[in-house]
Amino acid sequence: MSELTITQYILIALVFTWSGFVRSGLGFGGAVLSLPFLLMIHNDPLVYLPIISIHLLVFSSITIYQNNVGRFRSSRATETESVPVAESTIDWRYLRYAIVIMIVPKLIGVFGLITLPALLMSSIIFSIVGVYSLTYIFNKPFKSKSKLVDMVFLMLGAYISGTSLIGAPLIISVFANHVSKYKLRDTLFALWFILVAIKMAAFLYVGIDLQLIHHLWLLPCAAVGHIVGLRFHRYILSADTAMFYRVVGTALLIISIVGLCQNIG
Repeated sequence: MSELTITQYILIALVFTWSGFVRSGLGFGGAVLSLPFLLMIHNDPLVYLPIISIHLLVFSSITIYQNNVGRFRSSRATETESVPVAESTIDWRYLRYAIVIMIVPKLIGVFGLITLPALLMSSIIFSIVGVYSLTYIFNKPFKSKSKLVDMVFLMLGAYISGTSLIGAPLIISVFANHVSKYKLRDTLFALWFILVAIKMAAFLYVGIDLQLIHHLWLLPCAAVGHIVGLRFHRYILSADTAMFYRVVGTALLIISIVGLCQNIG
């Protein structure tokens, strides 16, 4: 990213702040709701995906630690016969079940990301995000009503996650049916951590530049968004966020159309 202008750097910083906000606020969206904007600034997915991946590893582990290990220690310190130990905020049983289904498609997707040309990869990302944006605009999220559809969505979501880290809407449509909403965000964080760790191992194996120097200024930007997003998450547990999704979906649709037109042109 050394060839970018000051304006582009500022825009990238703002997008990563937004990325941190939606990731901690919703439990997903750090990539799907920010990658299209980033590709409009600099059209190369392999520049951004390592940065997004490391951010996800850092902030998901912090949130999981705070909500589980930290709270567990606090409850142990004050535990009495009438005060039970704090329950985990992660549904480990369903997480293990899903990982078994998703692991092979995930690996296939990672291989595709590494081998496909950057222009084709960005076009695929814009196309997928364009489809997602319509589900947000019309408030018609993907829904799974059978075990077979669950497996299809998990496998397809894992493959898309492997190629571009934007398989969350499909995966969430399944997890939301089987995991309590009070455990959903942290269970998803644990899932993202596992899936991203696989992707990062592949990046290291093939020698992809992890853009480590840029974490010095992008991690603080994402941290600001992360802190604000934590407060937003407490709000959405009891609020209707349809309008929020509709506005975001409209913006994503516009960006996806413009991005595809630029790639085709």
